[in-house]
Amino acid sequence: MAGSAFGNIFRVNTWGESHGTAIGAVIDGCPAGLALSEDDIQKYLDRRKPGINIFSTQRKESDTVHILSGVFEGKTTGTPISLLIQNADQHSKDYSDIADIYRPGHADLSFDSKYGFRDYRGGGRSSGRETAARVCGGAVALKVLEELGISVDAYTYAIGSVTADRSVIRKENILKSPIFMPDLLKSKEAEALIEEARKNQDSIGGKVDCVISGLPAGLGEPVFDKLDALLAHAVMSIGAVKGVQIGDGFDASLHYGSENNDDFIDLPQGMKSEGHRDRPDHDRSEKDDRDFSFFNPDGTLKSYIKKTNHAGGILGGMSDSDPVLITAAFKPTPSISQVQDTVDREGQPTKISIHGRHDPVIVPRAVVVVQSMAAMTVLDLLMRNMSARMDSIKKLYLE
Repeated sequence: MAGSAFGNIFRVNTWGESHGTAIGAVIDGCPAGLALSEDDIQKYLDRRKPGINIFSTQRKESDTVHILSGVFEGKTTGTPISLLIQNADQHSKDYSDIADIYRPGHADLSFDSKYGFRDYRGGGRSSGRETAARVCGGAVALKVLEELGISVDAYTYAIGSVTADRSVIRKENILKSPIFMPDLLKSKEAEALIEEARKNQDSIGGKVDCVISGLPAGLGEPVFDKLDALLAHAVMSIGAVKGVQIGDGFDASLHYGSENNDDFIDLPQGMKSEGHRDRPDHDRSEKDDRDFSFFNPDGTLKSYIKKTNHAGGILGGMSDSDPVLITAAFKPTPSISQVQDTVDREGQPTKISIHGRHDPVIVPRAVVVVQSMAAMTVLDLLMRNMSARMDSIKKLYLE
């Protein structure tokens, strides 16, 4: 099977199946000397793991990560980092009655058509459980980015028709909501909507926002490997994502150029020589972390070098120093207990009702997956960007 690796220099290869012995990741290209422990990774896995509340599948997995290689005396060695998560609570018998039936909304038909077989136990390699391995890679990338003054934050923006008010969204409120929606009033509405879907043996979709702050200008390649194109690739590779937008996204198609263009402003004296690194949002004091917000009081995305930020921090496929905003749309969980029409492997019509332990909504557990994919994307591009200019190479090798 091709396509299980992501990235060029910082490269993450995931492996394993939903009901196999274990899942995991191998990270190649992580710089030596990074302080890294299992706890650094576990705190992100704990946000994705199943069974954390009534809004997720009740499959009981601790998702405990084990570092098998690439770390010595608490620091990375520069060699491949191998990470393993045991599967402890597989109920494969829950799927035996659908071994020859294609589940609506799942990859069963396409997987069977491509490979001539499918792992019907929870979807095998195409299961959402694979994303735990992505979070391992993302956790390491986030640790590197933190040392560079770059933050990647994600949260639930919408559940069904309930949408957070961006004017009240603040970073410190993300973990205060059981569904990671930092508008705490709307979070209560969204929780009720999820519970209603669950009681109706149904599911519901939603949206995730991801904000990347602190990127230098010029990150990304101007043709095929644009920053926005690679971010879209990364986020669209998450199984349930059906749409991705940057900044104003689809709403930009409704505007005139005079409305959509972001006018540039003159940087204050003292910020010009060092560029974005002297901006106020890079003051990492405890007070600023408490007061941190992604948006202006009117709900528009913050901007530091432009009057507005409709572009979402990307111009010409490259970062422009402003915060990058990605929004991902997730479909409802396809596994529902309601009776649906389908066919078997012989093409014969039949009925199906999917039982077992399934999420009534994917979005809350997917928040950290979006965060991880965005982090891996920008870290890989930062490493690629090191060779973009001759003076950068000289500084590395001659100074």
